[in-house]
Amino acid sequence: MTTAPAAPAAQDQPLDLLGIGIGPFNLSLAALADRLPALRTAFYDQRPAFHWHPGLLIDGTTLQVPFLADLVTLADPASPWTFLNYLKSRDRLYPFYVAERFHIQRAEYDAYCRWVAQSLPTTRFGHQVDTVRWNPGRSQFEVDHTQLDTNGEAEALGRTHARNLVIGIGTTPYIPEPLRPLAEAPTVPVVHSADYLRQRERLLTTPHVTVVGSGQSGAEVFLDLLRTRPAGAEGLTWIARTPAFAPMEYSKLGLEQFTPDYTRYFHDLAEPVRDRLVPQQWQLHKGIDHDTINAIHEELYRRTLDGGWPDVTLTPGVSVRTAGRLGTNAIELHLEHEQQGVRTRLTTNAAVLATGYRERPLDQLLAPLEPYIRRDSAGRPRIGLDHRLDLDPSIQGAGIYVQNAERHTHGVGAPDLGLAAWRSAVILNAVTGAQPYPLPSRTAFTTFGLQPAPVTVPATASARHAGIHGS
Repeated sequence: MTTAPAAPAAQDQPLDLLGIGIGPFNLSLAALADRLPALRTAFYDQRPAFHWHPGLLIDGTTLQVPFLADLVTLADPASPWTFLNYLKSRDRLYPFYVAERFHIQRAEYDAYCRWVAQSLPTTRFGHQVDTVRWNPGRSQFEVDHTQLDTNGEAEALGRTHARNLVIGIGTTPYIPEPLRPLAEAPTVPVVHSADYLRQRERLLTTPHVTVVGSGQSGAEVFLDLLRTRPAGAEGLTWIARTPAFAPMEYSKLGLEQFTPDYTRYFHDLAEPVRDRLVPQQWQLHKGIDHDTINAIHEELYRRTLDGGWPDVTLTPGVSVRTAGRLGTNAIELHLEHEQQGVRTRLTTNAAVLATGYRERPLDQLLAPLEPYIRRDSAGRPRIGLDHRLDLDPSIQGAGIYVQNAERHTHGVGAPDLGLAAWRSAVILNAVTGAQPYPLPSRTAFTTFGLQPAPVTVPATASARHAGIHGS
């Protein structure tokens, strides 16, 4: 490890906006901010480069949102950082046009985001944020960070001052409590779906594999395993807590729950109502797209053409109560069927846990700011409609914004890629105190509630031109 300086080197001129984490959401913000040259910004991420869910870039898998839900288009279709401009830069615009694809492959979305991340001058990979403090004397945030070398070792320390922070540290794979001891044991592969591709070759040679979880990731893993195993000897089980292997809500009016109109409506609801709504809306974001469901059924049906049934078990409505190892090459899952009230045991040689993700907690990162953060009755940060944390009034002329950490206040659309550009525009409008990116006054045919939440009035054409070009 290279010896670091004794004290962080301070930057005298503060940034207007410092982003912590560079996932798709903060990358969207960086891309839109790039069109505002008067705004001083930087975005830090401890990873050496951008990668989006590398363990789930299974061949042929696609996004569940149209390509128009890229980093910028829904806020600024004239931006140089659109997906279509990415295709043009790669001389692939006409092949894409002929392909007539509305939903692009995940690997292509990852490549597009890496193109943007590598091209923007404000992204700083290999920068690990260590501490965030409020400096009342300067009325600015102090951010101490460590610059990492290519091996992830500390290379230098630094300190950056910023008037505003935006935290987009993403989510982390969630493993239910009964399965955590198994996931930590190296002998039997019990892996989260986020690591599926890294373990795929090992799983393909395992006699019996169980997939836990009925969302899109679980379906894609199950389908990939099914396609690679011999007919009649598939050795696959797929279990899930949901009452059915259900399709994702994809009707046109249903999708309007992923619009700014619904976000405003949800945010205006009372806290207990919001908390009841989120788990009820599981089919909006935990279902399976119709193409994947159809592909699974088609593959299963194909394996019955010569008579007999495939060695496959699909059982919804099942939860894992406890689990344990059996020798060195098997595990035992203790299952309970909720509707039947029946318990049983399942022996398997490997498990893929498609059990979702949880928001990374902000508490550790923002611990020095705890006295300033206002919380709701459940101890969660209060977050305004503009995605800004509710802070003590003593913090003036500054703010902390969050991306994909506000499901409890903004609803199931918080992690949706289709709202990325809109949310970034909201944040930039709030930071600048202007409307460099005018927002639509209406985005859905549905009127949510009898008292619609107020909307922002779009800026005039002259203000729009001046704001985007920073003149």
